[in-house]
Amino acid sequence: MTYIERRGRVWGLIAEQAAWRGGRVSAADVCAAVVPGVQVTGAWLSAGLDAQSGHLMQVTDEVARQLADLQLTLGEGPLLDASALSGPVLASDLADGEWGIRWPAFGPAASKAGAAAVFAFPLVVGAIRAGVLGLYRDRPGPLSGFQLGDALVFADTATLLLLDAHDQPAGLGSYRAEIDQATGMLTEQLGVNITDAFVRLRAYAYVNDIQLADVARDIVARRLRLVPDPDLPLGDKT
Repeated sequence: MTYIERRGRVWGLIAEQAAWRGGRVSAADVCAAVVPGVQVTGAWLSAGLDAQSGHLMQVTDEVARQLADLQLTLGEGPLLDASALSGPVLASDLADGEWGIRWPAFGPAASKAGAAAVFAFPLVVGAIRAGVLGLYRDRPGPLSGFQLGDALVFADTATLLLLDAHDQPAGLGSYRAEIDQATGMLTEQLGVNITDAFVRLRAYAYVNDIQLADVARDIVARRLRLVPDPDLPLGDKT
């Protein structure tokens, strides 16, 4: 199959998803179509100049949402590696010792969440980084050569759609916005810079085994106030 034929087939799957949704084609449709197209269990799509500042745009299920949140909370995982390396990260078996060494915190947490294999594809055109497309399976196993080829075309298509100035993918745009708002509030509450504020936010979520978005939501709603101690991720819950 030529690249043009493959691209046409992938685009057809994405267009079918958009038609089912009743809207024009967007990057969010890539996230939904890639699951049956590549035969994975779920997917997520983040958009941004890098993984750390990316906005979670779309997830297909709760496990995918947890995987995206875990990587942001723990500061490690395929999404961040794919963004940093500008190349695919293919972890076909999270129980493999290699991935346990590479992601000592994310690996066990991802397995607990329900993922046995994870794959991440950076959305890149030249020097422009548009985000990352993440996939997971609930059973270990590599992508076949054909599936990998399709996944790369899905990622290319998502990149072009995200870079379209008129594209407004439906999804979870408020997810990162709330985290950013909470981080900004912490800079005032704790008297620290934005980087240290995010570290404190992430540390509190990690130590208390709470999703980062939930911690941010409590801070924004003023149900949680972190104690201004740079050595301890403590907080007062009201």
